[in-house]
Amino acid sequence: MNYKTLAAFPENFLWGASTSAYQVEGAWNEDGKGPSVIDARDSYPEGTTDFKVASDHYHRYKEDVALFAEMGFKAYRFSIAWTRIIPDGDGDINQKGIEFYSNLIDELLKYKIEPIVTMYHFDLPNALQKKGGWSQRATIDAFERYSKVLFEHFGDRVKYWLTINEQNMMILHGSALGTLDPNLKNPKKELYQQNHHMLVAQAKAMNLCHDMLPEAKIGPAPNIALIYPASSKPEDIVAAFNYNAIRNWLYLDMAVHGRYNTTAWAYMKEKGYTPVIENGDMEILQSAKPDFIAFNYYTSQTAAASKGDGSDEVARGGDQHLKTGEDGVYRGSSNPHLKKNDFGWEIDPVGFRSTLREIYDRYQLPLIITENGLGAFDQLEENDTVNDDYRIDYLKQHIEQIQWAITDGVDVFGYSPWSAIDLISTHQGCSKRYGFIYVNRDEFDLKDLRRIRKKSFYWYKEVIASNGEVLKGS
Repeated sequence: MNYKTLAAFPENFLWGASTSAYQVEGAWNEDGKGPSVIDARDSYPEGTTDFKVASDHYHRYKEDVALFAEMGFKAYRFSIAWTRIIPDGDGDINQKGIEFYSNLIDELLKYKIEPIVTMYHFDLPNALQKKGGWSQRATIDAFERYSKVLFEHFGDRVKYWLTINEQNMMILHGSALGTLDPNLKNPKKELYQQNHHMLVAQAKAMNLCHDMLPEAKIGPAPNIALIYPASSKPEDIVAAFNYNAIRNWLYLDMAVHGRYNTTAWAYMKEKGYTPVIENGDMEILQSAKPDFIAFNYYTSQTAAASKGDGSDEVARGGDQHLKTGEDGVYRGSSNPHLKKNDFGWEIDPVGFRSTLREIYDRYQLPLIITENGLGAFDQLEENDTVNDDYRIDYLKQHIEQIQWAITDGVDVFGYSPWSAIDLISTHQGCSKRYGFIYVNRDEFDLKDLRRIRKKSFYWYKEVIASNGEVLKGS
């Protein structure tokens, strides 16, 4: 639908950007921090760095927050490292970790930047992993206790909480993220049991937040991307329906309504992946009510009918780490109508609007975008210049589609693209840059880690200052 006039962004729209602890902080073993499953990885894709230093945000957070304030951020979405707070996941509290995040939150508030806290972003304590991780119900209790510690120490200053970042990606692409336990004997079945435990843990955290912090708001944070059928062929449409259910609605149907999506449950039943559900689980799941939905969006995806010959799983955009498709369910497919970035990912701003509309129509909860961005090989030129016009173009197109969605009637209250500052990509190192701020380092040469404003820094500053109005004239 086209409109003569687009609605304005809300007056108090939360413009910001995002990071995650292990990708930006560094200081992986300092001040009492325990190892996470990310720290315990024994290998990385060839030619990519580890996360031990990252962008050294742990030591430079004041400098970084000052730059965020210069951009005009209204919000900053970051994650807390579970192992900085409770090094072994369920034992003693590490006071140094409490102090770091307390200081970071205070620094943000000093500049009137709203902290949006992700409680768990891929980095499960490795001590818990050794005990079975999310396969064990004890991890539900550990997460509930961890949540209580966060609410007790930071709840007086943090109004917005995100439970689990991209839980669906941990289930579908755990090996690429470094979160999959390589010792699992039946990975798919075990992953859906872990998924169930995470859903129960999330529900308990949401209930605890509402009990302890009645003024705070909390919600899930999956990666949601609308799935297109490869054609109007009815079998392709069924395949897209299948993948939408498995990838998207399984997670949000449970978070919002406390029930398993019917198509996703039929899929798990057919494949032998159904989890053990203990007495009381469904009551806990049904009792939890999120205040909003946070979601990450990079691109749409496309599904075709399964060929049923074992060839349905295909590399996504040429990325061998991320594959889509499952025999007898759907076949991964590309979309010939979309352009691709340097990493083979399709770019689909209009699909962003469609995704916003679909989520809001299904769940009728306020939405905030907590990741959206373009990874690219940025080049540092003379006079500390980074001309990332391609990033500006990507973000401009996506922000415009948010405004279209708002005009459609979708309640969107914030936008925090990925990422505030250059950091380490989960499986493609530091060469794949996303930030508004360039960090002067290479994969294996830390250089001086100097912070350098990119062209997109100044562009986004204008977008925020004008509350999106500047886009009308560009």
